[in-house]
Amino acid sequence: MKRFLALFTLSLVFVACDTQPVAVDGPDALFAKVEKVEKTKDVCTTIQSGELVGSDGFVIEVGFDDWGYNYQGKMFKGGYCDSYRDAAWCQDYKDVDLLMKWNDAWISNQDCDDDGLLDRHYGFDSYIGSGAWLTNHQSGEYEGEDGGICKWNYFVKIVAAPADAYADGGVWFNADGVEIGPVIWGAFAIIQQVENDNCAGLHGLQFNSPDHSGLGGW
Repeated sequence: MKRFLALFTLSLVFVACDTQPVAVDGPDALFAKVEKVEKTKDVCTTIQSGELVGSDGFVIEVGFDDWGYNYQGKMFKGGYCDSYRDAAWCQDYKDVDLLMKWNDAWISNQDCDDDGLLDRHYGFDSYIGSGAWLTNHQSGEYEGEDGGICKWNYFVKIVAAPADAYADGGVWFNADGVEIGPVIWGAFAIIQQVENDNCAGLHGLQFNSPDHSGLGGW
């Protein structure tokens, strides 16, 4: 049985400036024009500008790209190996389907800090305490011991650990000592796992955070 966590990677992108119009009306037009210039400096660069370029050198557009990433919609839908740009090490998993969704704190669809990249944990020094989350849904099939086809699916919720949380023994705990979930990728915790595989005897919920398994409030 192929059972694993898909390591989430997103290509960094380079962006340029984007502006939004500011309405000008009445005798205060001159002041409004000056205000417009000041506001433009704070406008975030968006995918709609048509000037965001991915690591593959192609302009990022609204909607799904050829690999299955939808940066505007903050999701991926495609093959597991496609999420890694068909990396050589991934060939054993080419038959695995993958759906990922994430929020702005995980990776935004715009650049607000002018570093030329889509924002990650914007406003925070790291992912810790940022409220970032990711969901990962995998599915596939394999040949069972009796020669039959075994179908499986796996779903996991992952969140950035809260600022006041602490890790002990490979598990994140909240400030009151209540378990959040297993540590993954250092700064993150697994808060829910669901797995179904008839051949392996797995059915439904495998782990649910004693703190809470909702994606909000972290």
